[in-house]
Amino acid sequence: MQSTHTSNKHQHKRIKLYREKSDRYGFFNLLTSDALLEKVEELLPAHRERFYPPSETLSMFLAQAMSADRSCQNIVNQAALQRLTSGLATRSTHTGGYCRARKRLPLEMVRDLTQYLGERIDEQLPDQWCWQRRRVRIIDGTTVTMPDTAANQATFPQQVGQQPGLGFPISRIVGITCLASGALLNAAIGRFNGKGGDEQTLLRTIQDTFQSGDIVLGDAFFATYFFIATMQARGIDILMEQHGSRKRTTDFRCGKMLGKRDHLIVINKPKVRPNGMSELQYNCAPGSLTVRELKAGGKIMVTILMCPKAHPKEGLKSLYQRCWHVELDIRHIKDTMGMNILSCKTPDMIMKEIWIYLLAYNLIRLIMAQSALLADITPRCISFKHCLQLWLFYLHQQQPLDDEKLNVLFQMMAQQRVGNRAGA
Repeated sequence: MQSTHTSNKHQHKRIKLYREKSDRYGFFNLLTSDALLEKVEELLPAHRERFYPPSETLSMFLAQAMSADRSCQNIVNQAALQRLTSGLATRSTHTGGYCRARKRLPLEMVRDLTQYLGERIDEQLPDQWCWQRRRVRIIDGTTVTMPDTAANQATFPQQVGQQPGLGFPISRIVGITCLASGALLNAAIGRFNGKGGDEQTLLRTIQDTFQSGDIVLGDAFFATYFFIATMQARGIDILMEQHGSRKRTTDFRCGKMLGKRDHLIVINKPKVRPNGMSELQYNCAPGSLTVRELKAGGKIMVTILMCPKAHPKEGLKSLYQRCWHVELDIRHIKDTMGMNILSCKTPDMIMKEIWIYLLAYNLIRLIMAQSALLADITPRCISFKHCLQLWLFYLHQQQPLDDEKLNVLFQMMAQQRVGNRAGA
């Protein structure tokens, strides 16, 4: 146990070291590659020539988020030194110009580019990466804290029960990721407390991300009557742990038997309209639903994959066990990449900072997908930390690689595989 703990400490130190060596030009080169240049240009806002144009500001913001020292002064110093060593006209090391440029950077640009990257990765998924040739999505929620400013407290109030001055503003995030690639497809960001801050309400704002034919995995928080009804109407299948309000009353002696602890049942629409749902949405929901309940792996699950021959219990159990991948995805974003504690002091900048981290995460996932294709394996077999370390170290070299050497770098990324994981 002691040796494992020591190894983990050394690994975290190495990751921190690589973070410190990241620079803005590496991210800029990736963002302006042939694959992404057209989209970046499409999303650029109208702007006049400035010291910090939107594309450079975005690149610097990304590098700043990935650095151990996330201060504006640090990234401005890096930019000034980079210009000096490159023989370009030097700039002031005062941070005012960069800070104003970050404020001008449209949130929509960062968000849309993040979603575009997720879609691009998803479009290229080989069939063998999918589950029975179908795309599987995972939904989950998490929270992040931020500096205790009056503006942040007003928009993202601290947890109920904490005394004023003894807690930090907190935000809730609900994300949708791809099981095969780990790419983030969409996210909803809101307050932790108060109206509209629960996970079900946030999910409703992004549920159009799902497409007909998708399979959606999630925990019991999301297995609500109205979400199931919406997915069923759109030809989207779900597999989730049964909602707590129904789990206590589950009786496998009722309904149409499909097998041992496996049956079809009819559930009626709740009489009370949920918070955050409009009266129109409530009235449009069907009066009842037919769903399948089954018990496997010690969990009671609900699904609309009705046929026990096409989708036997053991197969559904194995698929649901892979739902834990989203926990690793969240850990990578919050711990490995450092999003667990944000640094911006206003709500507008907090939203941008969150999306900057999500964009950086999808950039790494894009690289991992490319590496997996070359190695003829799935991205989930590759170590995220290993890819992050190699990429940040490459960025520090400040020497672009030709296509042949870049392919070798992708092959190196695929060399470190994750250990055997149950349900992987």
